[in-house]
Amino acid sequence: MTKVVLVTGVSRGIGKSIVETIIKLDDEIIVYGIARSEPPLKELKRKYGGRFFYVVGDITDDSVLKQLVGTAVEGHGKIDSLIANAGVLEPVQNVNDIVASEWKQLFNINFFSIVSLVSIALPYLKKTHGNILFVSSDASDTYFNCWGAYGSSKAALNHFAMTIANEEKDVKALAVAPGIVDTQMQVEIRENFGPKSMSEQSLKLFTGLKEDNQLLDSSVPATVYAKLAVKGIPDAINGQYLSFDDKSLQDFAK
Repeated sequence: MTKVVLVTGVSRGIGKSIVETIIKLDDEIIVYGIARSEPPLKELKRKYGGRFFYVVGDITDDSVLKQLVGTAVEGHGKIDSLIANAGVLEPVQNVNDIVASEWKQLFNINFFSIVSLVSIALPYLKKTHGNILFVSSDASDTYFNCWGAYGSSKAALNHFAMTIANEEKDVKALAVAPGIVDTQMQVEIRENFGPKSMSEQSLKLFTGLKEDNQLLDSSVPATVYAKLAVKGIPDAINGQYLSFDDKSLQDFAK
């Protein structure tokens, strides 16, 4: 039976890897993706044809989110899983240098857009007893210098997953941290945010991970998200926040 999965932030990095991994898992899985930049979406469409459909737009715009959900329902009649991957790190600010408006913008992207998307998609997910997956972060429960906005937004996602799991029994939700992945965000940390805002010790941590080849390939956590979306979130971990390499997820990492 065909399954339909929505994924946000699919133009690069983990999001793109999630799309590619899902499509490779089963010939009957359809992916609907969203990103702000159309050329990478066109490339995915060219590569996967009728297995991939997309919407171009800003996820903080509710009309764009409604278009994404509506296009999937109109095209394939249902939604089985939702993976909220899109997010930003900036502003990277010391607590003494907070610009509240910049924190609010980050929360609009990293948290409130996801709240809106869930509210729009939830009626359809209930019909399929679907799954909601949040790409969280180690920063949600670990201190990283000047990452207060980002870490707080991811902590909010963790709690939102718990809330969904407890308040809507027809849908499962899970927040999963992907580890430290070799993406454009890491480049920005090493070349921009780190030298400009972070402590020397914190910057050294991230440059060292790159130099020592310890950053994960995006396909590693993408496999976990993809298989959870397709196979379903187990009852035992519904509503939790876990790392991608948690023992309870080992069957989804293979």
